[in-house]
Formats: sequence, structure tokens, C-alpha cells
Amino acid sequence: MLKMTWNNSLMMTGALAAIFVVGSSSAMTAEVNKSAAKPELHADQVNGSKTLSASQNLYFKRNWGIEVIGVHPVSSGYMLNFRYRITDPVKAKSLNDMKSKAYVIDDATGTRLAVPAMEKVGELRSGVTPETGRTYFMIFGNPGKLVKSGGKVTVVVGNFHVDGLVVN
Repeated sequence: MLKMTWNNSLMMTGALAAIFVVGSSSAMTAEVNKSAAKPELHADQVNGSKTLSASQNLYFKRNWGIEVIGVHPVSSGYMLNFRYRITDPVKAKSLNDMKSKAYVIDDATGTRLAVPAMEKVGELRSGVTPETGRTYFMIFGNPGKLVKSGGKVTVVVGNFHVDGLVVN
């Protein structure tokens, strides 16, 4: 019969604890690896836009010479940043024309949000000649954080408009 002493008891407890830690850490590692798996990319997410389908982005590329990147809240949500990439500078010229009036419409309330004009800087939008492959922006005021992440907006610049963009 095995006689348990204090040292034997302590060694047995240590061995059991080591088995438990090793077993549970490998289970945790497997769980972390499962959760760290890359999510599937849908066709509308591959080109950078998470709010437009592939066919919608194709429409904007063919007709307006741009790829819509999206609308994001900036400045703690007090402004909205609309970004787009130029694919055809000739077709996209009207978006960078400072004479074209630009605004965002909150789809939930119908409120129009304008591009703020700073005294020394001017309007917070790109007004340079567009170049292929470059990304441009327009900043719209969002007083009172009217439009929140997840909200839908329509971006209008002259005759150009994009309906139902999700703010993310």
C-alpha cells in the first residue's frame, strides 16, 4: 500500500494541475484559431465597398468613372467622410467640380447635410483635376450626430447621386 506523504501529495497536485493547464490551453488555442478564421468576402466587399453590390459599383465605374469606397463618420461623428476612387478621370470630372453642389441626405429623416466651408481652406472636398487610381473625399457636416453608424444616406453631387449608402 502506498503511503502518502506531504511531498508525494504536493507532487501529485502539481502533476494534475499541469495536465489541466496544458489540456485547457490547447482547447483554448483551438477555439481562438476557429474565431480568428478569415470571414468570407462577398463580391461587393472585394473591391473595397461594403455598402454597394458588385453590379452597383460596376454602374458607377462605367457611367461616372469612380469606385465608391463608402461613407464613414469622422470627427467623433460630427462629420461624414465620403470617399471614392477614380477609374476614369474624364467621366469623374464633374465630381471634383467645385461648381457642382454637394450634399448628403439622411434617408431616415430627409435632412440635407452640406459640405462645410472653412474661411481659409474653403469647402472640405477635393477640387483638383481627377487622376486615375487616386482616392478623393468630401466631408459633410453632421450636426448633433444626426446620422449614426449603420444609418443610410444618399450622396448627391450635381447630377451624380448614390442611394442607400450605409455609414460604417
